[in-house]
Amino acid sequence: AFFVLDARGLVARGDDWDDLTPEQRSFGEDVRGLARGATLLQVIDAVKPTVLLGLTAVPGLFDRSVVAALAANSPDAPPVLMPLSNPTANAECTAAQAYEWTDGRVVFASGSPFDPVVLQDGSTRHPSQANNMFLFPGIGLGATLAKARLVSDSMLFEAALACADSLTPDEIQQGRVFPAVARIRHVSKNVAVAVIKAAVAEGLNRVPFPDDLDLDAYVASKMYYPFYVPLYQSPYDTP
Repeated sequence: AFFVLDARGLVARGDDWDDLTPEQRSFGEDVRGLARGATLLQVIDAVKPTVLLGLTAVPGLFDRSVVAALAANSPDAPPVLMPLSNPTANAECTAAQAYEWTDGRVVFASGSPFDPVVLQDGSTRHPSQANNMFLFPGIGLGATLAKARLVSDSMLFEAALACADSLTPDEIQQGRVFPAVARIRHVSKNVAVAVIKAAVAEGLNRVPFPDDLDLDAYVASKMYYPFYVPLYQSPYDTP
C-alpha cells in the first residue's frame, strides 16, 4: 500500500476531498484510520513503512527523527530511502545524512547526484542517482525494434527488472541501486532485449523474431555509436 502526503499532510478524506483529483483520492481511501493532514512522522509511527520516497522539493524534510523512525521499522533488513527531488539543494536529505542516521544500513538512491560517502568503519558507499536514462533509451530501442503496437505495463516491468539485474556483485557491495553510469550502454541493451521479449510474449510485436535469433547480438547491432572520423587541418591551409 502507498500512503501519500501533500502540503497539508496525509491525503485522506477531509474537508478538501472534493478538491482532490481522482488519482489523489485513490490513495486516500484506505489510510488505516489516520486523519487528513497527519504528519509524516505520525504516518511512519502508525503504518510502519520500510520504504520512503521524497518528491516534495522540500529540503531537509527527511530529518533525523524521520529517518530514524523509518530505520526502526526495519530492524532485520535495510530500509529504503529515496529523496528524489531536484536539484541537489531541494533534496529531502543528503546521502551522508541517510547513511549516518541508519548506521550505514540504508538502501539509498536520489534524484540528484551525491558524492561517495565514507562510513565510520572505513567502507565507502556510492549513492545511485535514480535517473530515467537507465530505462528510457532501452525501452525506446526495444519498442522500436519490435515495432510494438503499444508499450505495456509488462514491458515496463521487465525493463525495470533488466536494469536491476544489470548490477554487478561489486556494484551491489558498493551500495549502488543502479548500475554505474559508465556501463549505461550495456544496461540499455539489456533493457531493450527484455522489452522485446515482453512484447513478443504478449503478441504486441509487428516484427517477427526467430527462435534461434541471438537477440543480444541483434540489439547490439542496432545501437547507435557516436564515433566520428577525425578531422585534421592541412598544414598548407592558411587562415
